[in-house]
Amino acid sequence: METKNYFKIGTIVNTHGIRGELKIKAITDFADDRFQKGQAIYRLDKGQYVKETIAKARVHKGMWLVTFDGVDNINQVEIFKGQDVFVDEEDRDDLDDGEYYYNEIIGCTVVDLDGQTLGEIKEIMTTGANDVWIMKRPKGKDGLIPVIDDVVKEVNVADKVITIDVLEGLFDDED
Repeated sequence: METKNYFKIGTIVNTHGIRGELKIKAITDFADDRFQKGQAIYRLDKGQYVKETIAKARVHKGMWLVTFDGVDNINQVEIFKGQDVFVDEEDRDDLDDGEYYYNEIIGCTVVDLDGQTLGEIKEIMTTGANDVWIMKRPKGKDGLIPVIDDVVKEVNVADKVITIDVLEGLFDDED
């Protein structure tokens, strides 16, 4: 049997209204594409991926309000609260050079310009202006890496290595 890969694109944080609308906190750069009418997304329910087709979607106060096909009341979706939503790997678009999916960045080793290992990317924050990669360091606090050209010099997703220029003040807590 073929194994499918799914990638998290958000979390159902609550219901909205009484007509089966769900409030989803998106964690994808492609939310406008992912949460469109007719798109297939998957809920992770008790270890199983359950396919849902989006009937309606709109943005409200920074969250996506989504209704699934065949759902028209709150009682049908109350149990979905807290579930993550995913996209099938086959539904992801090819990216241009210099663009990466989150799962390609998380787990990468971070090195400085001299090749010294600094840590590993454990999380990504989307701030609006630019992403910030959170790096777990061998000791001390996590490092915050702004994803800007002055800092991030090379991203090699094939080898899972990211080269950065450690600008003065980037990691102030070091001795």
